[in-house]
Amino acid sequence: MAAVGIDVQTSPEARTQRRVTLERRSAAELPYPVFVREYIARNRPVVVENALQACPARQRWTPEYFRERFGGKRIQVSPSEQMTFADFIDAVLASREDAPGPYMYRLFIGPHMPELLPDLEPLNPYAFPRRLASPLMPQRWRRPDGYLKLLIGGIGGRFPFLHYDLENAHATITEIHGDKEFILYPPEDSAFMYPKPGMPNQSTIPDVQRVDPARFPLYERATQYHTVLHPGDMVFVPSRWWHGARALSPSISICQNVLDGSNWGGYVDELCSRSSGLSGPKRQAKRMYLSALGGLLSTLERWPRRSAAGAAGRIARLSPVTCDEAGDSTAWAVANWK
Repeated sequence: MAAVGIDVQTSPEARTQRRVTLERRSAAELPYPVFVREYIARNRPVVVENALQACPARQRWTPEYFRERFGGKRIQVSPSEQMTFADFIDAVLASREDAPGPYMYRLFIGPHMPELLPDLEPLNPYAFPRRLASPLMPQRWRRPDGYLKLLIGGIGGRFPFLHYDLENAHATITEIHGDKEFILYPPEDSAFMYPKPGMPNQSTIPDVQRVDPARFPLYERATQYHTVLHPGDMVFVPSRWWHGARALSPSISICQNVLDGSNWGGYVDELCSRSSGLSGPKRQAKRMYLSALGGLLSTLERWPRRSAAGAAGRIARLSPVTCDEAGDSTAWAVANWK
């Protein structure tokens, strides 16, 4: 599928940059264990078509639905901007390519709008957060929703900066309404992304559609992967893959993080880094604890899943490997999440 919205003829750097169409797989032909083995374990991006099929959100969630049901509710659109849902949706629907409106990316559904959770059942199985759902995870880091976020933007609206997710997390973005262009760059191209000093997961390039070759001469060496998400599609963004998105129509999607053995080592490194603010002995103790927990979770993930009942089922639930083992959102302690 050709990318939409990136004019490869407009600038010298775009003409020389290597661009790759992101691999797409149909959910009907991609069993979840194969997805884990071929993509999560290999840190390999992919689009899963029709990953989200049966949940009510696919039929209900439109911009008009949010305006009518939540019009008076104030929401955090960005770290510095709050709006009522009605005003926000009006701005989304008024967006144009040359005058994009706001793009909401700071609303966590569990703690901020838990009434939306039933609309997402059954959950997208490919977005299952894995170790984040384990009851063995420390309470402050246990998030069986995978830090589920609501993303809404109008034509031309985009995530405000090119980035990769912190804590070495994998990410999944599932489109529910509208179409969204998605671009990714591999971790080995990080030097070409011009990371911000002190915030190495964010790029200083303001807009990859209009890159100044004099200011960012290395950018043309990066390989850009691109795709367009349609309703029901999910893109898997592996850890430390740079990514950005732009709405091609009024767009509604959800984002979740994934943590398992494939990215656990980097997760521990980030949580125990010098920038964590902990003293040396505390960082060392934390590293020892998390390393031991990772080994235990790896053992439990290999535990035979013969039955959901009895001792075997109880052991399996300590380190769930599917949405079914983790249970539905009615058991989530969303009131205690920050």
